Amino acid sequence: MAEDLVRRACDLVPVLRGHAAWSDENRRVHDEAIDALADAGVFRLRRPVRYGGYEVDTRTLVEVASELGRGDGSAAWVASVYWIPTWMVGLFPDHVQDEVFSTPDVRVCGTLSPTATAAPADGGVVVNGKWGFISGALHAHWQEIVAVQFSPQGEPMPIVALVPMSDLQIIDDWHTGGLRGTGSVSTVAQDLFVPADRVLPLGAIVQGQSASTANAASPMYRSPLLPVASASSVGSVVGLTRAAREVFFERLPERKITYTDYDRQQDAPITHHQVADAVQRSDEAEFHAQRLAALVDGRALDGSPWTIEERARARAQLGAVCRRGKEAVDVFALASGGSSVYNDVPIQRIARDVQAINLHALMNPTTNAELYGRILCGLAPNTLYL
Repeated sequence: MAEDLVRRACDLVPVLRGHAAWSDENRRVHDEAIDALADAGVFRLRRPVRYGGYEVDTRTLVEVASELGRGDGSAAWVASVYWIPTWMVGLFPDHVQDEVFSTPDVRVCGTLSPTATAAPADGGVVVNGKWGFISGALHAHWQEIVAVQFSPQGEPMPIVALVPMSDLQIIDDWHTGGLRGTGSVSTVAQDLFVPADRVLPLGAIVQGQSASTANAASPMYRSPLLPVASASSVGSVVGLTRAAREVFFERLPERKITYTDYDRQQDAPITHHQVADAVQRSDEAEFHAQRLAALVDGRALDGSPWTIEERARARAQLGAVCRRGKEAVDVFALASGGSSVYNDVPIQRIARDVQAINLHALMNPTTNAELYGRILCGLAPNTLYL
C-alpha cells in the first residue's frame, strides 16, 4: 500500500507543477490540484481504516509529501497540514468521528495557537476569537480550533474543539512572500456554540490521550501530538529540496556565467562545489526526516512510553530538516543567477516557500535546537508543545 501511495503522489507532480504558478499568484491551491490530491487518496492517509482511510505510518507521510513537494511546496504543505488535524479527529469520541468522517475525503484544517476564549454554556461552550495561519482553510470542511476556557470554578484551561467551516468567518489576509499558494487565511468565531462532545482539553490532545474506543488498539494513536505533527510536516521540506535540485539541473545546460569566460556554467569549478554542497545538505535533510519518522513509527508499534528527551529530539530533528533543506535550496538559488528572479523560474518560488517554513513557530530550527539543548542540559522544558 505504501509504495502505491508514493507512486500516486509521484504521478501528481506534473499536475501540481502545472498549477503551482497559478496557486502562488492567486494565494490558494488550484481546485484541480485539490481534486487530483483527493483522487489519489492523499486526504485519506491519516483517516481511520473503518472510514475508508489508510492509517499509514509517518514514514509514508514523509515519502508522499516529498513527492508532492517536488510539484508544488504549497500543495504539499496543505496536504501535510490536513494530515495532522485529521489524526487529531481520531482522539475525539467515536460518534464525533462518525460525523466528521461522513464526508468523503474530508479535509480538516487547524492550529495549536489558543488565540480565542471559551465560556461554559449549557451543553457546551461559546467561543469568540480569531486564528491566523490556517493553511488549507479555503478547501477545508472542518477546523480544529484552540481556545482558553474561563470558568468561575477553576483555572483557565486551553481546549481543542471541532467546528464546521460554515460556522466560521474567513478573513482574506494571506498576503505573503512565501507559501503563498497555501491560502493560510485567518478565521473568526463570533459567539459560536460548540457542543461539549466536540471539545477536549488541549493537554489531553498534546499527550495523545484519546476519548475514542474504536481507535484504542490502533498504532497510529500511540504517540503524542507533537512528535506526530513533526513527522507529518517534514516531507514538504524534503520535497522542496528535490524540486530545487531538479529545476536547477534542468536549466544548467543552457546557462553560462555572465561576465566570465565560462560559456557553460556546468564547466565552472564553483558550480561543482555548489551542487555537491547543496545535494549533500539535501541528503542530510532527508536523513533527519527518515530518522524522525522511524522514531515515531517505532514507538507506535511497540507502544513504549516516550521520554522527555525523545520528544525534544523529535522537535530537534524537525528543525534539522528545515535547516538543512533551506541551506540546500539557498545554494541552488544562489547558483541560479540573475535570471532566476523572474516569476516563471520556479527556483525563486521554492526558495520563498522553504524560507516561510523555516519561520513557522513549530518548524523553526533555532527554537527547536534550543529546546533540545535545554533538555540535554538537564533543565525542564519551557513549553507545553513537546
